[in-house]
Amino acid sequence: MSTYHEELKNKETLRLREIQKELPPFTQAFFRGIVQTTSTKTRLAYAYDLRIFFRYLYEEHRTLGGIETRELTAERLNEVTSEDIDCFLEYLSYYIRPDHENPAAAMEMHNDEKGKSRKLAAVRSLFKFLYKKKTISADPAALVDTPKIHEKAIVRMDVNEVANFLDAVESGEKLAGREKVFHEKTKKRDLAMMTLLLGTGMRVSECVGINIKDLDFRNNAVKVTRKGGNEVFLYFGEEVRETLEIYLEERKNAVTKEEGEDALFLSGQGRRINVRTVQKMVKKYANGITVKKISPHKLRSTFGTNLYQETGDIYLVADVLGHADVNTTRKHYAEIEDGRRRMAATRIKLRKD
Repeated sequence: MSTYHEELKNKETLRLREIQKELPPFTQAFFRGIVQTTSTKTRLAYAYDLRIFFRYLYEEHRTLGGIETRELTAERLNEVTSEDIDCFLEYLSYYIRPDHENPAAAMEMHNDEKGKSRKLAAVRSLFKFLYKKKTISADPAALVDTPKIHEKAIVRMDVNEVANFLDAVESGEKLAGREKVFHEKTKKRDLAMMTLLLGTGMRVSECVGINIKDLDFRNNAVKVTRKGGNEVFLYFGEEVRETLEIYLEERKNAVTKEEGEDALFLSGQGRRINVRTVQKMVKKYANGITVKKISPHKLRSTFGTNLYQETGDIYLVADVLGHADVNTTRKHYAEIEDGRRRMAATRIKLRKD
């Protein structure tokens, strides 16, 4: 695993320990118990979601209300019913929570079906663990239905939008005054990064984690670390190769901070560029190009669409995108598959002319 991903994992571990200090003591055993089956990122997400669940119990539960989270025992979760968890999901639609950066302030929070499903998954995992360990006598979370998720149409750019987007990255014509000045210093980096994302379909987290040594121009390939820590090679075409080579000539002269020394893509401060910066970059260049809301994930969807239209191989698309389950890919590209099936039907002739 690259140093970047090790550092990221260490930061997540430290943050997880901080959040656990706000949770009931019995959750320590739960987090230890799921180490072998979950990533650090998943456990951290569970911790955030369980913090909300226990705050709900403190504020709203008929018998556990008023009991401070740190004083709550596992045995008292026997008082939580499936109906209580249903009420928790309803609570998630809209609630007020403290701003953890500024305790004197408060924040309005909303959750859609996906947000509720993620938080239910954390609660289910906890109750399943406690029930398995015979700490509680029943598992009410197992009786709660997952909120029905209404799938949204995938947003992707068409051929003209991709061309216009890359033109905007290269020229900087649509940028404001200060942005245009900054663009002169970063345009080779930005074009290399945007072309790489569009040309490989990699995740933005994979992109920022690339080190210079991960590039293999002999095979037009780049090594990335996927979810779960697996390292794979993704292959790219000549357009991507050209922009990378041009950027690398500039990169040789960059002054780097120690932690960014090996990073392929650097920030203006000489450190490894982060995910948030790339997200802002994509939004900045997409502004005025299309009315669609474009993000790094939309660049990934654009690549997946192009690859599927070219090959018709859903398994290949799933493999290149790094989907663990081909059904995830099939769900995303069902609209295209339906179009291909319609086209196939028109090719069948029952009677000769």
